[in-house]
Amino acid sequence: MFKSALTKKINIFFFLFVIFILQQTILADGLIIIPRPSPLPTPYPLEVVYHHVNVTINGNIAETSIDQEFYNPSDYLLEGYYIFPIPKGAVIKDFSMVINGEEVHAELLDATKAKQIYEDIVRQIKDPALLEYSGQGIFKVRIFPIEPRNTKKISISYREVLEYDNGMYEYIYPLNTEKFSAKALKEVSIKIDLKTNKEIKNIYSPTHSIDVVNKDNHNSVISFEEENTKPDIDFKFYYSTDNDDIGLSLLTYKTGNEDGYFMLNAAPSFIINDDEIDAKDITFVLDVSGSMAGDKLKQAKRALLYCINNLNPDDGFEIIRFSTEAYALFDKIVTANEKNIKSARIFIDKLKAVGGTNIEEAISLALKNNSHSDRTHLVIFITDGKPTIGETKDVNLIRKIEKSNTGKTRIFTFGIGNEINTHLLDKITELTKATRSYISPNEDIEIKISGFYNKVQSPILTNLTLNFGRGIKTFQIYPGSLPDLFRGSSLTIFGRYAGNGSTSITLSGKLKGETKKFTINPEFTKNNIDYDFIPPLWASRRIGYLLDQIRLNGEDKEIVDEITQLAREHGIVTPYTSYLIMEDEEIRVRRNEIVDDFQTLPPSPVFRTEIEGDYDAMKEKSGDRSVTASEELQGLNQASNYGETKQGSGRMNYKDDEGYERNLTQQVRNIQGRAIYQSGKFWVDSELQKQKTNNEKRIQFNSEEYFELLKDKPETAQFLALGKNVRFYFEKTFYEIYE
Repeated sequence: MFKSALTKKINIFFFLFVIFILQQTILADGLIIIPRPSPLPTPYPLEVVYHHVNVTINGNIAETSIDQEFYNPSDYLLEGYYIFPIPKGAVIKDFSMVINGEEVHAELLDATKAKQIYEDIVRQIKDPALLEYSGQGIFKVRIFPIEPRNTKKISISYREVLEYDNGMYEYIYPLNTEKFSAKALKEVSIKIDLKTNKEIKNIYSPTHSIDVVNKDNHNSVISFEEENTKPDIDFKFYYSTDNDDIGLSLLTYKTGNEDGYFMLNAAPSFIINDDEIDAKDITFVLDVSGSMAGDKLKQAKRALLYCINNLNPDDGFEIIRFSTEAYALFDKIVTANEKNIKSARIFIDKLKAVGGTNIEEAISLALKNNSHSDRTHLVIFITDGKPTIGETKDVNLIRKIEKSNTGKTRIFTFGIGNEINTHLLDKITELTKATRSYISPNEDIEIKISGFYNKVQSPILTNLTLNFGRGIKTFQIYPGSLPDLFRGSSLTIFGRYAGNGSTSITLSGKLKGETKKFTINPEFTKNNIDYDFIPPLWASRRIGYLLDQIRLNGEDKEIVDEITQLAREHGIVTPYTSYLIMEDEEIRVRRNEIVDDFQTLPPSPVFRTEIEGDYDAMKEKSGDRSVTASEELQGLNQASNYGETKQGSGRMNYKDDEGYERNLTQQVRNIQGRAIYQSGKFWVDSELQKQKTNNEKRIQFNSEEYFELLKDKPETAQFLALGKNVRFYFEKTFYEIYE
């Protein structure tokens, strides 16, 4: 293909340096490599200015268009190669590429041809990173010239048929650019215009926080944007279509003889008629004690006015203000008609801050005034203090609420500031199967409360229950108590299962007093490792739940042991879990139960002291650290994407033995459903502390035995690609790869 011996030689160098820079464990998006010979010390001197991705999906056909701009900051005229890795399993059609306005031809190296090339390069360059690409092809094109102090714009488009599994379509875009750009990207954006014939139901990304705008039941726009960033994970996006009022879909993960993991999504139609919305009763309870004076009360009053003005016509409502005593505006739930709403506005306008904090009387009034026992009753409870009048002991207050809450009212708490009893508020929400929110001194109370109200404004299915058919046993499901479904919301459930095969899943609930049922008949797989994001997200939710039990009820050795095991196995690295892992491994090393080399977290005394402080603060009842712990543990317990599992990541920095600043959350990889940790120069498989085996193999990197392992057991490529020093467990054998 190349026109001269010189370009042929450059082509060889290109492959050598591809392996040099592709040091991450996930795919990369398109990048430019500057091969040797080069006047620059690095093969990746170019900066990625922006990276824009626009995707149009019609049914199950996706067309992806990519715009990238590269900048050459050097004073040299450069020649390079642009490469674009093909997502695994994708069948690419109509691939086209434009560089600075001119269409160019890109060479395709299919997976079969690429595999041998990868291995040959590893032998020569002595870097295993390219092994991550085993089983994948690459598009490649030569770029010349790359002018000094100038930009190069590249546009790519391609079409693919999306895979469908158990009711869900999957779209993957390779977005990992870490280390491929000399600087952080100024802009990264992905926009998906999704159109389907059937109604769109579930829209979900396990990897990124996305924004969704639903144009109608058949058209949604999904977007993700970041600035000044280096993405380090692929973008994964799932959706389902269903003409039922509620759409259900299931994905599973299971390997070997172990119990499996599942993710179940439930979502209503986006556009819902008024006659499909259930009426609700809602009681607003506002603290007007002296500490609420000033901006806090002003913002809270504006938030209440927003909620009152946006009640649905058939809703019932009540307002209770409390300080030294509690006072109800109507003494009962009343209809949201014009007369009652006008009275509520006058009542809110006259509220003043004075007196103590009588939480007992306020909640007693709220629970007494539910006049419609057959429909949802929500309480929005807003306070900035601790109980000072009436019953002040947590245990007695919780006991009284449990006794009084015969109608199964859900109490959603909003704690303002830091001088609040987080344990009390969190126990209230746990008891009544609701959620808690905290508003820091710098946050806007009105925005936080009105934003929450928008989510619960229109119930469409309440009192939910979930039933699984014969042949499948499910357990450790989160959330354990299902919330109601509201217009514009969705429900993501993670759990474990035993058994395999087809069965039924039925979601039941109430709408206007009638029972509604929605059923699917999916396959619980016997062996499927495609959706490896499910185990760590399930583990995050279970760990968040268990840590909350410790925080609110005290330590229990069995719970501590389970948290430690799950966090280590699934890579849920937070200040709280890291402390438990470090403490556990220190004890086990002293007892000779594990060797130093199998420790998953680096032993750092200074860092250990810091995270021990976080763990102790988790048990405090009040103060800013208590509020932080409450928010972070609820975040773990509600995690739906990878980012949400990294609670407290900003406090996970430490210095390694060479004095370099590290962040512990960036030294964990999930491979085949479990965590691998970078500890010192080795990557260490968490499975090594769990499995016992007499089969041990030490293999030198880049030896003939090394490549025989890769040939005989190609699945080990994911471990080998981590680096030259790896310890991992595979098929009942402990492998140590060493340099």
